[in-house]
Amino acid sequence: MSIRRIHSGGAFESKIGYCRAVVAGGLVHVAGTVGQGDDVVAQCRDALNIIGRALTEAGASFADVLRVTYMLPDREEFEPCWPVLRDVFGDNPPVATMIECGLIDPKYRIEIEVTALLPGEG
Repeated sequence: MSIRRIHSGGAFESKIGYCRAVVAGGLVHVAGTVGQGDDVVAQCRDALNIIGRALTEAGASFADVLRVTYMLPDREEFEPCWPVLRDVFGDNPPVATMIECGLIDPKYRIEIEVTALLPGEG
């Protein structure tokens, strides 16, 4: 099985030693991703943009996402993100889990991780 690694150039990738996504076995595994912005909704949008670029580079899209995990330090901030998530996943909603937890830096309000199936692999 071949493995392809996708790097986005994010600051934590080189500091910690990971890549944005790994393509293997017909799946695209996108690492937990944070975004920039002044509030949780802006960070959510930015994280999804970063994830979208990784999916595109892998040959997939949000329509191919099977599973998504949302991690937030404050579960009360999750609901404002729902309209953004509905817009992104549309008619192809994945299974989802939301976890309340600490993130790598207190400035981050949401981290998003996805797994997608490459088109033609299912």
